[in-house]
Amino acid sequence: MAMSQKDRSAKAARKRVAVAEEELRLRVRPGTRQALADLMEWSGITEQGEAMTLMIHHLHAMGSAKSQPLLNPPRHVFEPTEIVAREFRNKSLLAIQKDPGDEILHPPRM
Repeated sequence: MAMSQKDRSAKAARKRVAVAEEELRLRVRPGTRQALADLMEWSGITEQGEAMTLMIHHLHAMGSAKSQPLLNPPRHVFEPTEIVAREFRNKSLLAIQKDPGDEILHPPRM
């Protein structure tokens, strides 16, 4: 006799508890979703969960030193031009003149 849906769900829940399975959720933007789709296509994987699990295990197998460069997020460095820095300084000084009280007071030199 076949199990009912309720029985199958209960059996699956017991199995998840027994193996300490945990659900991870991930919200991504279109670019990240496309990157995952490309990776899945290149390797012939059809399940997102399988692809992410394999990536995690392969990165872990690489060890700390080799996987670290792949896990460092790109940082964007902003270097304002001299004109922008000057304009920012001027507007900041103007704002301080309009609403004094937030200035930094340095201790007198001895």
